Amino acid sequence: MATRNEFEDGLKRIEELTTNADQIQEEILSLTFDRIANGEPSNILLAESVLEFFRSSGTSGGQPKLIPVTAETLKLLPISSALLTAVMKKHFGNLDQAVKSLEFQFAKEETETPCGLKARAATTSMYKNNDYRNIISKHHTSPIEAIFCSDTNQSMYCQLLAGLIQPDEVVMVGSQFATALLRAIKFLEGYWKELCSNIRSGQISDWITDSGCKNAASSIMKPNPQLADSIHKICSCESSEGIIKKLWPNAKFIRAITTGVMSQYVETLEFYSGGLPLVSNTYVCSEAFCGINLEPLSGPSYVSYTFLPTTAFFESLPVNNNSLSLSQEVQFNYASQHEPVEKKSNNENIEPIDLVHVKLGQYYELLVTSYAGLYRYKVGDVLKVTGFHNNTPQFQFVGSQNVILSIDTDKTSEADLVNAVREAKTLLDPLGFILTGFTSYADTCSIPGHYVLFWELKAKQGNDSIELDPKIMEECCYRMEEALYYIYRSCRKRNAIAALEIRVVKQGSFDTLMDYYVSRGVSTSQYKTPSCIKSKEAINILESKVIRKFFSPKIPM
Repeated sequence: MATRNEFEDGLKRIEELTTNADQIQEEILSLTFDRIANGEPSNILLAESVLEFFRSSGTSGGQPKLIPVTAETLKLLPISSALLTAVMKKHFGNLDQAVKSLEFQFAKEETETPCGLKARAATTSMYKNNDYRNIISKHHTSPIEAIFCSDTNQSMYCQLLAGLIQPDEVVMVGSQFATALLRAIKFLEGYWKELCSNIRSGQISDWITDSGCKNAASSIMKPNPQLADSIHKICSCESSEGIIKKLWPNAKFIRAITTGVMSQYVETLEFYSGGLPLVSNTYVCSEAFCGINLEPLSGPSYVSYTFLPTTAFFESLPVNNNSLSLSQEVQFNYASQHEPVEKKSNNENIEPIDLVHVKLGQYYELLVTSYAGLYRYKVGDVLKVTGFHNNTPQFQFVGSQNVILSIDTDKTSEADLVNAVREAKTLLDPLGFILTGFTSYADTCSIPGHYVLFWELKAKQGNDSIELDPKIMEECCYRMEEALYYIYRSCRKRNAIAALEIRVVKQGSFDTLMDYYVSRGVSTSQYKTPSCIKSKEAINILESKVIRKFFSPKIPM
């Protein structure tokens, strides 16, 4: 249990790090080169042996990556986590005493590389750490056996069951990304009657055959008809609005990443949350633990992450208007104030900027030079500088640099797409519909090609099939086109791009898409619905679920 002194020391340490970020970054870089220059037997920037590889999800717009891991990088994780804990305690009080977190976590099978080293998701590596396993057993409701169950449905069942039978102890509900948490709530909507029956009888369902799940669930089960009646009353309501707060009345917040492309799930989470704050508290990638949110109670659209200068050497590559197009205003402002696009169309000709020398309001692509041998590695994330904490910059996560739609000369970024969807779905709000998931692809099978958006919709009241007004859905298509930047609209006007299309899919379609990626090696904990898909198999999965198609009725202005 952390003492008051440890909590205060953590906050003090954050102030020291953010005040001396420039000096710390210089030391990280100079010490690494000094060790090499002094004759240590190592490859460039890699003085230690690689212990394993972290395998990225690959769902953000590329193939999974293998990130080298050394003893030094593993040492940084608990230190960074301790600083995060200090921030959370400052805002939510002591979360250690007789309280627990219902956090949906899923390990993924590890593989072995040809050299004999393990390759696994960073979360799976964390779950196997003995110190973290002790934390799970003391402060999480989910049994470790359920986290390591290879069957996602059995794991989900057991984690939900464990959380439901400890309603008063749960102070936090969440998952690493919003996708896994929403998957759990959808699972609850489909299985609540069975779960109530289990709690009433004290017996688990016969289809739970995984020995670890079965033993773990059986060990904590006992008949509780009163609790079963309470859950039944909550879950049998016509609407699931506020269900998280109703089931776990002592929960203080929901923890899940809801920034960047995850922002598409904010409305759905708010619907289920019952007014609980949504907390995006870390900016972490497989390459490094980059930063923490010092103001966890800030709304999802205002979240900024403060970089931790000790975890890696960070640089920022200025993003020009040819590679990021957030709005027409950004496009025109950049074009009028900077050199012609042709002179800066290649980011390789732009010099990286040190972490502390970035400029307020500017956009950058993150570069990481790590203790484990990555040198000016492009993470692929686009960040916007929103301020400074002491001398350390604070960034807002905008989106992935390499995820775009393109038919002609248009280049639509992830940020463009999310913004356009956000504008369009406001038309559905008065009708009581929630957009629970979307993705896209560039359909070039016909000439000219066009953008295709897959939308999954849910009615706020009831779970029956929904009736869609064709005129409103066509207006959604048009509203998206209006929100896209001027190069896209000019291509539409000269018929280089055909009308944007929205294909509405059955409820549960995006769960099927998630299952596909998980079957291909992605960890459920790290899964992020891709904003743009290029896999023919993934596209075919959604195509088989389409129930209605709508096109933009006119060319945008």
